[in-house]
Amino acid sequence: MDKMESKFASLATDNAPGQEVRERAAAQPVFSGDPIPGREVDFSHGDVDAFLPAPGTLDAFVAGVHAGGRQAYTEYRGSADIRAGLASRLAAFTGAPVSADTDLILTPGSQGALFLAVASVVGAGEKVAIVEPDYFANRKLVRFLDGEIMPVRLAFLEKADGAGLDLGDLEDAFKKGARAFVFSNPNNPTGAVYSDAEIRAIAALAERYGATVIVDQLYSRLRYSGTTYTHLRAVEVDPDRVITIMGPSKTESLSGYRLGVAFGSPRIIERMEKLQAIVSLRASGYNQSVLRGWLAEPKGWMEKRIALHQAIRNDLLERLWGAGLAARTPDAGSYLFPKLPRLSLAPADFVKALRFQASVIVTPGSEFGPNLNAFIRLNFSQDHAAAAAAVDRMIELVARYEG
Repeated sequence: MDKMESKFASLATDNAPGQEVRERAAAQPVFSGDPIPGREVDFSHGDVDAFLPAPGTLDAFVAGVHAGGRQAYTEYRGSADIRAGLASRLAAFTGAPVSADTDLILTPGSQGALFLAVASVVGAGEKVAIVEPDYFANRKLVRFLDGEIMPVRLAFLEKADGAGLDLGDLEDAFKKGARAFVFSNPNNPTGAVYSDAEIRAIAALAERYGATVIVDQLYSRLRYSGTTYTHLRAVEVDPDRVITIMGPSKTESLSGYRLGVAFGSPRIIERMEKLQAIVSLRASGYNQSVLRGWLAEPKGWMEKRIALHQAIRNDLLERLWGAGLAARTPDAGSYLFPKLPRLSLAPADFVKALRFQASVIVTPGSEFGPNLNAFIRLNFSQDHAAAAAAVDRMIELVARYEG
């Protein structure tokens, strides 16, 4: 395999939401026992049928369509009018000012923002500190750009106070030449939220070593009772070395509109705009109109959505714990990251067994780091009853293959 083929092979998209390989290929292992009947539940992504988009979304999109060419062909970084309203709401949410003119770009999904941000700060041979476990695209993008990953351990099962970031690992990465740090807060896949002390320590280390930090805060609105949250950009840190990524895809169930935002360093935002102009021109013009209502939903709407998710979280955790499976209680977001016991099947084969024998689709833990094969990720933003039944089938299958 030549270098270019290897680069694309390393992206490994088979386990991405919507890309699950469902064929019963002859090479699959022979599974034990009969299938366990039940409605298929796809835990690899949230169910936008169970959780509808925020009120007024379709009306805002239609208004964008009616605006015609004025809305279809915005600036590369997005409509100036939409950015103006959004900047003030983002500033209020994160606790630090945002300039609509220099600090903000609208992107095709938060994934688009992540690609633009990483590509704007990482070059061939450059070292990048990456948390393990963390969102799978972080590692894949760095590798694709020929950067070098410097792993930073997250002791998420061992630490109840904060996310469990190994600050020694992070400083060691900076000492060895890493000049960028990419992480998600809340952490994807564990739902752990970094403590105020951890965020301030990250800021201090980045300042000391002159590192740029890209923080993915996609789930920062979906925080459960008792969880405190510190925005990196609001603490003492060089604002020209921080990019924050957010978007309405998950908590607000707007993934189909493919909208994201990145804000922070004007220097990096300008690079991102130039790259976006080549890659995709702009976030879809009509869809941008949906952002007029983002961070401005009806009173009580977000609180209700959080309460519904917390009820599902608690129910599924009780079932997992009752079956003896280790799983951290997520502080935020809609992910569970349980650890499987020793099984007679290899973890990758058990994921296939779940799909074909129990109609349950999960994301394997290997997507989130090289030493996480024993874990699986579940997005529990689902119909409550269907999610509970799916977890029961998963537990039954674990018992079948345990030992």
